[in-house]
Amino acid sequence: MNEEKQRVIQEYVPGKQLTLLHIIAQPVDELYERLGVEKRGAIGIVTATPGESAIIAADIATKAGDVSIGFLDRFTGALIISGDVASVEASLEAISNLLGDVLKFTSCPITKS
Repeated sequence: MNEEKQRVIQEYVPGKQLTLLHIIAQPVDELYERLGVEKRGAIGIVTATPGESAIIAADIATKAGDVSIGFLDRFTGALIISGDVASVEASLEAISNLLGDVLKFTSCPITKS
């Protein structure tokens, strides 16, 4: 029996995208502890490509609302912020507006749990 093996090559080609904008309102204490994030009422999660755009998102977030940066990874594009629910929401809206409207990133809706 002659079986041909098929070879698949996958490549990561980053575009200008906001792939996740999510607010976790009133998370359990354990989540704050596991993430090492300051307990302030809400957690905001952002993922973006290219990864360096997380730096821009962090700058926008801290200028738009009373939030703290809990985690920032310029290689994966991950950003975690914490603050009260209204500040986190304002920060995510500002990120979506600037990156989406000004820098022409493809964006996604802000979700909340």
